[in-house]
This record gives sequence, C-alpha cells and structure tokens, in this order.
Amino acid sequence: MSLLGSVLGGAVGDAFGAPVEFSTIADIRRLHGPEGVVDLPVLEITDDTQMVLFTLEGLLLARERGLDPLVTVRAAYARWLHTQGGPPVEDDGWLMSDRRLHSRRAPGHTCLTALKHNEKNNSKGCGGVMRAAPVAVWSTDLREVFELAVGTAKMTHHHPSGYLSAGVLAAIVRALLDGADLPSAVAVARAELVRWDGHEEQTTLLDKATRLGPLTPEQVESELGGGWVGEEALAIGLHAALVGDSFPDAVRRAVNHSGDSDSTGSICGNILGARDGVAVIPESWLSVLELRDLTERLALSW
Repeated sequence: MSLLGSVLGGAVGDAFGAPVEFSTIADIRRLHGPEGVVDLPVLEITDDTQMVLFTLEGLLLARERGLDPLVTVRAAYARWLHTQGGPPVEDDGWLMSDRRLHSRRAPGHTCLTALKHNEKNNSKGCGGVMRAAPVAVWSTDLREVFELAVGTAKMTHHHPSGYLSAGVLAAIVRALLDGADLPSAVAVARAELVRWDGHEEQTTLLDKATRLGPLTPEQVESELGGGWVGEEALAIGLHAALVGDSFPDAVRRAVNHSGDSDSTGSICGNILGARDGVAVIPESWLSVLELRDLTERLALSW
C-alpha cells in the first residue's frame, strides 16, 4: 500500500510494454518467443511514465505552495511539453532540468496538440488515464480524487471515456492505499463513476473486465479491445491485475497483446504496486529500470 510502489510498478509495466507497443501478438511471439515478452535486459520508460512524473511534480508544488492542483499540474504538463520540443516555459519545478526527461519516447499526438494549442477535442485516447494514478495521493476523499483526476485528464482528452477512465484509476489506487482489496476498490470507484454523465461506455467495459477469467492475448483484443482508448486501457490493465498470479505474471499479461502495451502495462503496475508495495516488484527489474532514482526521489517527497 504505497505511492512509491504504484509509481515504480507503473514505470516497470510501461517499460515492459514499450518495445511491443505497436506490434501484433503474432509479431511479439515471433520476436520474443511463444510466451511473448517475459524479461528485458533494460527497462526504458515511455511518455506514460514521463507524464506520471510531471503529474506528481504538479501535485507536490500545489501542496507546498497552497495552490490549486489543476493550475500546477497544467503548468507541469507545459514543462513536459517543452521537454518534447514544445515552446519555452518558466522552469518552476524540478523535472525539466533533468536532461534525461528530454528524450522523446513516442509522445501521444493528442497530448502534444492539446497542450500546445490549448484546444478541445473529442478524444478518448488513453493519454488521460495512463498518467492519473498519482492523483490518488492528493486527498483521502475518494470523490475529490476522482474529480481531480478527471480534471487533469480533461486538459488533453474531452470524451467522457477519455477522462472518466482517469477518475476510475485514481479512485481505485486511492482505495488500495487505504487498505481495500482490489475487488472492493473497483466497487467504490464504480459507484463514483456512475454518478457522471457519459459513464455508460466506461462502466460496461469495467464490469466486463472484472467478471472475465484469464484470457489469451487474442481474447484480450476481442473482449476488451486494444487499449488505445481510455476505457480499453483501463479494462486491460485492471483485468491483468485481477487475474495475474503475481506482479510479474500480471504485467506480462498486461503487455502481451496486440495493442497499446506500454499504457496497459503501466496501469496494471500502478494498481498492483499501490496494493502490494515495492516488495512485489522483482529487484532484477528495478535494477535496470530507467530513471529509478528520479522516480523514487519524487514519490518519496510526498
């Protein structure tokens, strides 16, 4: 039950999915063997973890300075945008000065364009949910956490499934940090979800993910989708967390499919890391995780 576990778990899941994000399961098996990706010599993060870290930076600054977290998180995203080639901004945090974060790791087009032009869209892509887990620590009030996660996701994604999925993930993580088991955490997050307009698509897939047994990679795609959009990414990551026998088994289930493997792996890792802590993540994986030092320092600052 820890923020550190959630953030590190998400980073590991993200990095496990990164090499196969745009690959079909047939290509994954051809390149990595019949079981797909089971281990990697180096775990390199993507834009998913970059944005998680900037989300957490924004929340830390809001707490330290007594500011509206939506204002400070939005400013943090502007700094992330600058690291990806965006316009110059004031360095009001800590992360932008770390040159390692200036690497472009397939940043989402929707996030880039929405932040650069401050424009609304009808996107339900998974770029809102994949960065939402840290919002769980903002408050012990689950409803407040849900609403704040929705607000942060709406900065780039304006379809209900693009921002409500973020609310659900943050609420699940909040309940896990409070000691709930995973089915109970899902139940309380669902109860909050159905209060919102436009929840039906997310609710339907959330319910499906919780009642399905273990799936083959092909069944993941046919039953839950590819994870490119918010409700699908959450469903795949959550399902893997629910049916996995261990953290490694769950992460492997979350990334070995034809779809957005880094985001689904990140969500799965966020959930299990929050529930079980850092101890369940193999040290052999953490030892080769990119930016482990920075991730730990930021999470432990809360």
